[in-house]
Amino acid sequence: MKTIEDFNFNNKKALIRVDFNVPLDGEFNVTDATRIEAAKPSIIKVLEEGGSAVLMSHFGRPKGQRSDALSLKHILAKVSEVIGVEVKFVDQCVGKDAEKAVEELKAGEVLLLENLRFHSEEEAGDEAFAEALSKLGDIYVNDAFGTAHRAHASTTIVAKYFGDNKCFGYLLAKEIEAIAKVMESGEKPVTAILGGSKVSSKITIIENILDKVDHLIIGGGMTYTFIKAQGGKIGDSICEDDKQELALRILKDAEAKGVKVHLPVDVLAANDFNNDADTQIVNVNEIPDGWQGLDAGPKTLENFKQVILESKTILWNGPIGVFEMPSFANGTTAIGNYIAQSTKEGAFSLVGGGDSVAAVKQFGFEDKVSYVSTGGGAMLESLEGKTLPGIAAILK
Repeated sequence: MKTIEDFNFNNKKALIRVDFNVPLDGEFNVTDATRIEAAKPSIIKVLEEGGSAVLMSHFGRPKGQRSDALSLKHILAKVSEVIGVEVKFVDQCVGKDAEKAVEELKAGEVLLLENLRFHSEEEAGDEAFAEALSKLGDIYVNDAFGTAHRAHASTTIVAKYFGDNKCFGYLLAKEIEAIAKVMESGEKPVTAILGGSKVSSKITIIENILDKVDHLIIGGGMTYTFIKAQGGKIGDSICEDDKQELALRILKDAEAKGVKVHLPVDVLAANDFNNDADTQIVNVNEIPDGWQGLDAGPKTLENFKQVILESKTILWNGPIGVFEMPSFANGTTAIGNYIAQSTKEGAFSLVGGGDSVAAVKQFGFEDKVSYVSTGGGAMLESLEGKTLPGIAAILK
């Protein structure tokens, strides 16, 4: 696996695919610079070795049309601030203007290209567009894990024009290593904690990880499909009725493979889906009609705690309750605390997937776990066992 460490960038122009698809407020201020900060180490290495960096990214969904609101010029000041260098900008990403801006770039300088998705050829994986991009650098660095599962021109196709002069940036390399640590080389016992509302969205992950884990903790809304399938009463709780047979098959497969499945035994139920609803703790298989389970109960959390604290490798994907409402956030924060404690005692912990990453950030666990993945869809497809096109392109 070639990484940015394998190259010296003296007098070289690095064409770096970054993921600067960051949130902005109504006045075009960046409200969360995490993705820019994540790309900084790769950019700094290039500059410190006497090279220059040409940054390319998508931003929003302009669907092949130019749009002032989706121009990367709006994030230029924040990128300059984070990297510590005044970043130059060109309002094209291919063609004469882009090539001229790259040609004029001196060692130690950084150039940000305009939004790749102003060209429909980017998402189409167009060969000619990828070749045009390849003219803008001597070495191709892919550091955008969030888009590694897309066979787009800038994430996958462009790599073929660089021969051996292509590599993973620090961020993407770390993502690959973190997933491998869970899926391939994790110290046992390995525990996967899967939450969220739907079994259907996690089925391929569950099927793929059953051969790799010792414990599977199931929480969140998909709990109730499993409980109902086993004959439990779930009241008005969320449930995928057409996935009950699937839930029973998962339990059977897990048992056959020696994987211990841990389901909630009690829940915090509410008589309405809102923060101020009346609540009560009930057994998970005895939820009254008119009530719905919205968070894990105390006995459940005690059971989960024991498993997590005994684990050496932990994967967390998906919240344990409706954490967006403070009344039902206790289960998710408790899981975060248990993982933080286990990590402190030497376990390796990987958090990935949109909602669990949001929860980790919201409740301040970012620095208390081993690794927080930056790619939602890419992370999930990796856990499903798929080879991501953006990664395969570098390995060729």
